[in-house]
Amino acid sequence: MLKYNRQLASPETFRRRLVRGGTLALGFIAVSLAIGMAGYAGFEGLGWVDSFLNASMILSGMGPLHVPQSVAGKVFAGVYALYSGFAVLVIAAILVAPVVHRLFHRFHIEESGDDEAGGEPEARAKKKPARR
Repeated sequence: MLKYNRQLASPETFRRRLVRGGTLALGFIAVSLAIGMAGYAGFEGLGWVDSFLNASMILSGMGPLHVPQSVAGKVFAGVYALYSGFAVLVIAAILVAPVVHRLFHRFHIEESGDDEAGGEPEARAKKKPARR
C-alpha cells in the first residue's frame, strides 16, 4: 500500500512545482521548435522565419503551411508531425502533473489494495481503516 504525506504541500511548494513544470514544458517546446526549424531549413531550404512558422504550426497541431517538395523534406515533415503529436501529449502531462498530484493528496486517493486483500469484500472489510 502506498504511503502518503499527511499534510498537503504548502502553496509555496505547489507554486514551485508548477513553475518547475512550466519551465520544463517551455524547454521541451523550444527544443522541439529548434528541431523542426533545423529540419525545414536543411531539407527544404526555407528561411528561418518560414521554418519557424511551419514547425510551430505542426507542433501546435494545425498542420503545415509549406508543402514539402523534396523526398527528404516529405519524410522529415512526416516524422516531425508524428513526433509533434507525442510531444503535445508529453507537454500536457508535464503541465497537469502537479495539479493531479495535489488532487490525489487532497482527496487521499490510494490504490484499491486488491493485491493485499485479494479483491474480496470480506477481505477488504478486515483491513484497517486508513489513517487521516
